Amino acid sequence: MKDREKSPVENLKAFLRGFFGAFKHSSTEYLEFELRELENVFALILMGEFVGIPSPPTTLVIRLLPHMTRELYVMQRRVVDMDDILGELAGMFEIT
Repeated sequence: MKDREKSPVENLKAFLRGFFGAFKHSSTEYLEFELRELENVFALILMGEFVGIPSPPTTLVIRLLPHMTRELYVMQRRVVDMDDILGELAGMFEIT
């Protein structure tokens, strides 16, 4: 029975580990969301010519285009998921 009981120091360590782990998880989730949005904005700036936004010089776009494969996939995925961006933000900040 005594093997199952932990010392108060071990309990405190477990509590702090869980407490800071929750902060780390929400911070990581926020940073991942911000990274996705920045990738989307970057792709929109480079590909803005398709929607009528003045774009950077064409030579720059052509040089960056091979590195934009992932961003193009992100843009396609965002188009599918764009129906509830405010819901996603509210869920991230736990606003009800």
